[in-house]
Amino acid sequence: MPCALATLVGLVVLWPRGGPPTTVAQPGTPVDAQVVAAQRADCSPGDGTNACLGLTVRMEDGPLPGRDLVQILPVEPSTPRFAVGDEVVLQWSGADPLDPGSYQVVDFQRGAPLIWLAALFAAAVLALGRWRGLAALVALGLTFVVLLMFVLPSIVSGHDPLAVAIVGSCLVMFVVLYLTHGLSARTSTAVLGTLASLALIGVLGAVFAGAARLTGLDDQTANLIATLGAPVDARGLLLAGFVIGALGVLDDVTVTQTSAVWELRAANPDLSAAALFAAAMRIGRDHVSSAVNTLVLAYAGASLPLMLIFSVSGDGLGHVLTIGDVATEIVRTLVGSIGLVASVPITTGLAALVASREPRPAA
Repeated sequence: MPCALATLVGLVVLWPRGGPPTTVAQPGTPVDAQVVAAQRADCSPGDGTNACLGLTVRMEDGPLPGRDLVQILPVEPSTPRFAVGDEVVLQWSGADPLDPGSYQVVDFQRGAPLIWLAALFAAAVLALGRWRGLAALVALGLTFVVLLMFVLPSIVSGHDPLAVAIVGSCLVMFVVLYLTHGLSARTSTAVLGTLASLALIGVLGAVFAGAARLTGLDDQTANLIATLGAPVDARGLLLAGFVIGALGVLDDVTVTQTSAVWELRAANPDLSAAALFAAAMRIGRDHVSSAVNTLVLAYAGASLPLMLIFSVSGDGLGHVLTIGDVATEIVRTLVGSIGLVASVPITTGLAALVASREPRPAA
């Protein structure tokens, strides 16, 4: 209850007020279109190089829906491959809508496949989890609500990103765990274990981000600053990412460890708190080894292009590992892993103390 009340107080104090800040206007208006023809073309009329790609696209909305226009794209290693029937997005500069030069192909349309994938995911969760799966999907939706309605607007409005991330993560944790697993001593124990581990991750992240002089000023943060037209606490954003990124894996570990303790208690009500702790820790050691590997691989997969760039740079390993972007991922991975490892004995110890004091089941 004290943790829940503190979360509510933090929610009130950090709630974004005054509406969204004024942002720097971004050039261009998105226009949906479809590729109706694609062939090699001269980069400039009559140059005879045939080194560019000519796309004929039909606009589906925008200023002149149904109109065809030609776009000339240079053929480079970074140029996407286009085929007839591709759904693309144009950027209209706002100039003469009849001039093809007022448009630029910037991306593909991805709405339909993402909707189908989300539907497949929901069907898989419901098929396996049934009513518990439905509760998990509702909790997932509420997680997005917290992120979109509180965390992101609060950070943008100027509040400390780490404080917002901690309050938002606690709110998500309370909503998700109690909605998915019910209001019980077992769930409350998992909540306490998750809270303690999140606090540890926040402290370690702040200490080692400062010690390693991590600035958090990557390309995405630079784009955010350019969009807002105002300074942003880049290191705070970095620490907020540490906390939010580790929450999902922590939930998995703490809930599993708590369930293991209660199942052991049900199988043998004579087990003491120490015996419950020892037995559940044997399960936890196996679980945490795979969970840490999962966390490391998740971060490695997210930064794979960056790792590939540095792998072919020719610099020494010691130099590469201390470059800002790489060091950030290392600190993120190790801080999250330490919190994950610590969550096992913390949660198991709490669960053993609580479960051993519950009344024995009736014979």
